[in-house]
This record gives sequence, C-alpha cells and structure tokens, in this order.
Amino acid sequence: MKPTLSISIPIYNFAKFVPETLDSILGQDGASKVEIVILDGASTDNTAEVIEGYRARHGAIRYVRMPQKGGIDRDMAHSVTHATGDYVWLFSGDDWMLPGALSKALEQIKSGYDLYLTRHMEWIDDRSEWIEWPTVNAATDTVFDLSDPAQRRDYFSKAVNTEAFFSFIGGLIVKRATWERVPLNENFVGGCWAHAARLCELMSGGLTVKTLTEPYLKRRPDNDSFANRGLVNRFRIAIDGYHQIADEIFGHDSFEALQMRRAVRSEYHPLVMLLGKYLCAIDPEHEDRKLMDRLLRKTYCDRSMEALRTRISYALMTPARFRRQQPELCRKFDRLKAELRGQAGA
Repeated sequence: MKPTLSISIPIYNFAKFVPETLDSILGQDGASKVEIVILDGASTDNTAEVIEGYRARHGAIRYVRMPQKGGIDRDMAHSVTHATGDYVWLFSGDDWMLPGALSKALEQIKSGYDLYLTRHMEWIDDRSEWIEWPTVNAATDTVFDLSDPAQRRDYFSKAVNTEAFFSFIGGLIVKRATWERVPLNENFVGGCWAHAARLCELMSGGLTVKTLTEPYLKRRPDNDSFANRGLVNRFRIAIDGYHQIADEIFGHDSFEALQMRRAVRSEYHPLVMLLGKYLCAIDPEHEDRKLMDRLLRKTYCDRSMEALRTRISYALMTPARFRRQQPELCRKFDRLKAELRGQAGA
C-alpha cells in the first residue's frame, strides 16, 4: 500500500552521522507507516555498509545509490523522484527528529496543503543552549495562499530569515504532486538552493503553505557541509543563491525580492560582515577578501541608511579595531581556525 508520507534523505559521506538521524526517526510512533528513502550521491565512505545494516532490520528503508556524485541539488531532486508517498518530508542525513514529531506531521498533512514549514531547534554556542529558531513572524499556525498577491506580500513581509524561503530542507514537508508540477530548473543547479527556487516557482500557479510554530527537529551544530571551503565561501553560497532566486523568479525591483534581500541581511547582519573581513585578514590563505568585499556590496545594495552605515563601517574597520571591539568573538574564531589548521596538517 502506498504510504502517506515519505522521508527523503539525500546524503554524501554521512556514514558517521546518518545512524543518529535514522535512530531519531525509527524510534517514533508511526515510523512503520512511512517510507524512508535514502539517496546516496556516490559516497566514498562506508555509507552503503551502514545503511545495509539498517535495511536488514527495517523494511521501510529504501536505499538508492547514484552512479556518480551529482551534488545536493540533483540528489535532493532524485530523492523525491524515488519517493512514493503523497507527501515528502525532506530531511538532512545529520539532523535529529524530535520525539513525537512524526505523529504530528502525519496528522498535519491530513489537511491537504501543498507545503508545511516547520521550525527547528538551533544550538547557540555562546549560550550553551538549544533555542527555537523562527521562520515566519506568526504566533500561531497560519495558512498562506502564495498565489494570491496580497497573501504573498503578507507572507514575505513576515519572513524572519531565509528559512521562510525554504533554505532549511528539514523544515519542509511538501505534497509530491505539487513538487512535480515544475521540473528541476538547471539555472539553479550547483547553487545549493534549487529546491528553494523550485518552491518559489510554484507560487504563481498555486502554493498553499502552512507555517507551524512548533519545532519538529534539531539541526546538528557541528557539520555544516557548505562551509568546507571557508566561511566567506559559505556566505557566498547563501547570499548569491538567494539574490539569484529573488532576481530571476520575482525580479530585482519587486516587493518579493526586496523582502528576500531583507531576510538575507537578517542572517548576514553587519557584525557578520565585519567578522568576514576580519577572517580574511587573519587567514588570507583560506578566506577571500575580494569575494568578501563583493558580498558586502551585494548584501547591502539597497538604498537605505542601514546599507550606507554598514558599507561605511565595513570600509573603516581594521582587524585591530575589530579585535578590540569583539575580543570574545575573535578568540572563538582564532581557536576555530587553529583547530582547522591542525586537522589539515594531521
């Protein structure tokens, strides 16, 4: 019998992480009612061996190994293609589903909306605690018809960060028939946000989104696979990616693009940009100053006093001044850089 919900997990070299993810799902009430599709993008570690051990014990797991590495955009699209459920919960192979979340998801999708946007728990290192991470500024579960211009403007204006625009895959439960209405857009392949672009493209033809105020998972804090080429390059992935979505799908001067750029700035606020410049100074071998300067100009391109102040502050900030103003932050990243250099030399 066809499952109501598939959980699609694209992975690459996640053998040491995916067991905790699977354990957090398989221990849920309702786990026997769902399909788990693991799409392996040609891992070179022992992922296949790890998954085979789980498949022997859990018949709901389907393992699909791709013949070659395709990247997260293609792998995510393939993971949905191989799913058979009416709904697909996109899930990262290193995050943890919270207890009771699966039963809640199965209950939610009975209402039949196109997309359910969940919240998650985020680890805040400076405070040594988990906090609920916001997506949309709504106090209760709320439904938006994003094909309606007024409701779309309301939704975009309520976006707290890029998760409102589908950046975090673990927060997305999508109706498979809706997802399949538009194909994978090759213009966005390689940018890491093809799934977000796809959902944005669906808006004009009809996309109902229910935002959920309750967190359904924890995001793993120690495995940002997008940061393996330096922090400034990690900035580039998000900033360039979401500016591309804003410009190509909605138009640079549209209300939607304006709000999307605002959401990007909420994540890459002035202190983050100054930190990027500081990291370029202390680690020029791995952090690209020219790239950082370009990202600053792009992120703060809008005509506003905030943008002007940020550009001036960035231009005037020196590494010594930043260290005096942010000693704890500098010590934290000095330690992090030293650890990374030690790992590279080992």
